[in-house]
Amino acid sequence: MATDSFLLPVRDVVKETAEAHSIVFELPEDAKHAFQPKPGQFLTVAVPSDRDGLAARCYSLSSAPGDPLTVTVKRTVDGYASNWICDNLRPGDTLRVLPPSGIFTPADLDADFLLFAGGSGVTPIISIARSALREGTGRIVVFYANRDERSVIFAEEWARLAAEHPDRLQVVHWLESVQGLPTGEQLKAFAADHLTYDAFVCGPAPFMKATVAALKELEFPRARRHQEKFASLGGNPFGDIAPVEEAEAEVPSTSSGHRVDGTGVAQQPVTLEIELDGTTTTYDDWDPGTPMLDFLESKGVKAPYSCREGECSACAFRLLEGEVKMVRNDVLEQEDLDDGIRLGCQSLPTTDTVRGTYS
Repeated sequence: MATDSFLLPVRDVVKETAEAHSIVFELPEDAKHAFQPKPGQFLTVAVPSDRDGLAARCYSLSSAPGDPLTVTVKRTVDGYASNWICDNLRPGDTLRVLPPSGIFTPADLDADFLLFAGGSGVTPIISIARSALREGTGRIVVFYANRDERSVIFAEEWARLAAEHPDRLQVVHWLESVQGLPTGEQLKAFAADHLTYDAFVCGPAPFMKATVAALKELEFPRARRHQEKFASLGGNPFGDIAPVEEAEAEVPSTSSGHRVDGTGVAQQPVTLEIELDGTTTTYDDWDPGTPMLDFLESKGVKAPYSCREGECSACAFRLLEGEVKMVRNDVLEQEDLDDGIRLGCQSLPTTDTVRGTYS
């Protein structure tokens, strides 16, 4: 087992809809220090599997920091893990879980928020909304799309929150059975009245694509436009992780003038300056053949990660200076790369100096 994983007891299983269940965890004393989530983050869960031993899956937290740790899982067609959880998990059971990860989190809870959710994508959205209502001061507008009324997760909770905060929270439910699928023009018209808000988008891929396209047309700046991505992990972050070898780079090679070999990787130790949790540390001995996450762990740094295979964004950091080559990238889009976002678990240095931040 990975040393950073914890065996968490299940306190409760709540049936939210016919297809979605919330799993409420107990936190043993030895786990409380590691489970201090930010709103919008996710947990990586080890689901038992007769075929593979376990299936590692990432599920977003629906709870706000300070509340009982809760993920909400919706069944997916032919989805082994989600169906196993909904069919088998009971209070008193235990699951192996990694601490919270992810960068789908607000930088400032006092901001005004424009939150778009589709289906089970509401899970991190309600976490953000709960947190902002409790800790922040801004206004919150929610656009929540579902197939029909029976599919609405947290329907009663949304109604309660809106009644308790009528001056701050507006929730608009969009039902495909009544209104059809929301079009790009309809999403654009909805967002047009909230151009100064911070936008967060989570849901099925077509919904996110249409919503993000609408926000781009309205010229929402990248800094105020956030998109969550779901991925089924192919690897096993709970056991021994084999190094990734001979995979194709996803980041353009560095320009000439840097000491690199034929693969674009630096040839001698590199200087790394990294900021994490408000502390900046400099190292002068980063082996260019070692991924940044592995190097930081060798220095005793508790850098964030989950899948270690480039399939999620838990280890993402922002590049401030220099360049790295990612061995694998299945989650970051070009606009993320343009914004300096890289995956620590896949990053090899291509310049003499690299500066980055996890903030």
